Amino acid sequence: MSNVSEMPYAQSLEVQHMCKVQKGCDHGPAPIPEEGKWVQAKQITDISAYTHGVGWCAPQQGACKLSLNVKNGIIEEALVETIGCSGMTHSAAMAAEILPGKTLLEALNTDLVCDAINTAMRELFLQIVYGRSQSAFSEGGLVIGAGMEDLGKGERSMVGTMYGTKEKGVRYLEMTEGYCTRMALDENNEVIGYEFVSLGKMTDMIKKGIEPNEAYEKAKGTYGRFADAVKYIDPRKD
Repeated sequence: MSNVSEMPYAQSLEVQHMCKVQKGCDHGPAPIPEEGKWVQAKQITDISAYTHGVGWCAPQQGACKLSLNVKNGIIEEALVETIGCSGMTHSAAMAAEILPGKTLLEALNTDLVCDAINTAMRELFLQIVYGRSQSAFSEGGLVIGAGMEDLGKGERSMVGTMYGTKEKGVRYLEMTEGYCTRMALDENNEVIGYEFVSLGKMTDMIKKGIEPNEAYEKAKGTYGRFADAVKYIDPRKD
C-alpha cells in the first residue's frame, strides 16, 4: 500500500488503502491538424489556427460572427461582426479591443460584453481545439490581416437583408454588393434584377475628394436582367 504522506492531494480512506496498478497504455492525445502540421495539443500554447464562430443572445434577437487568428495560443487578430441588435455593435467595439493579446483560455473566460459574442467565442473555441479550423491544412497558417481580407474591398461585412410578405411579395434591401436602390420587375411583376450602391466604394471616393453625387452615381451597379425590366420599384417605398 502507498504511503499516505507521499500523496499530493487529499484522498478518501478507501482510495488510500488501494494498491497501485501501474498505468500501461499512454500514447497522449490524438493529433489535430494545425496550420499544415499534426499536433498533439496538451496545453493552450500548442494551439494555432484561424477560424470563425457564430453566436446568438438569449432572446435571439441578434447574432455575432467572430473570427480569430491564433498563434501559439495567443489571439493575434480579431474580427467581430454583428447583426440585428443596435447595442451589440458597441459591445463588438469593446470585444475587438479586449480579445487581441489574450490566450484562448483567457478569452473563453472573459466577459466579452454581449451574450452573442460570448457564445461565438465558445463555439469558436470548440472548433479550434478539435482541429476544425479554416487554416488546418494551410502550411504556416494565415498571416495576421486575414480577417481584414475576409471583408473584401471597402472593408465592409457581407450583409444580406431581405423582407417579404404574403400579400406584397419580396423586397431586396441589402446585398453583398451593397445597398439596394431599385428592383427590376418583368411583365409578370417577378424580380429579374436589382440596382445597388456600393457604400464602401462611394465613401472611399468621397474621401478622395469626389463630390458626393458623382461618387453615388459611380458606385452604382446592377445585377441580373436589370435593363430588360418593364417596371422598377424602390424596395423601401413602393
